[in-house]
Amino acid sequence: MSRGVAETIMGAVVIAIAIAFIVFAYTRSSVATVSGYEVSAKFTRIDGLLRGADVRVGGIKVGSVIDQNLDTLTYQAVVSMSISEDIELPIDSTAAVVSDGLLGGKYINLEPGGADEMMVEGHTITYTQSSIMIDQLIGQFVFGGE
Repeated sequence: MSRGVAETIMGAVVIAIAIAFIVFAYTRSSVATVSGYEVSAKFTRIDGLLRGADVRVGGIKVGSVIDQNLDTLTYQAVVSMSISEDIELPIDSTAAVVSDGLLGGKYINLEPGGADEMMVEGHTITYTQSSIMIDQLIGQFVFGGE
């Protein structure tokens, strides 16, 4: 086998391994969105929350963030989420932007409410808690705060 053919085969193997790794990483990450019904929530701030971030209930992924934009009337961040169709959440459930550890990314945590009526496509979650800014929290702790 000539040197050129061996290099070509080795290059093809490396590219195939790279493609396999990318496919594996994509399917194992939170970038792949969950199909289901869409709900939204308004927050004062969503610092660090990215499209594709997890939506969790009790620490279990039940959906994904599919879009985020600014409501120009209220200047609040509007986050659209896709929730798995097999998950039924009461209409009085709450949504909070929380951190996945000190250096981790952000995700939406849903706390189910106690209402008998369940969310449907297009529902807006009214009870929300915005992102906490860690640097401000540490600054208040270190320098004393109000």
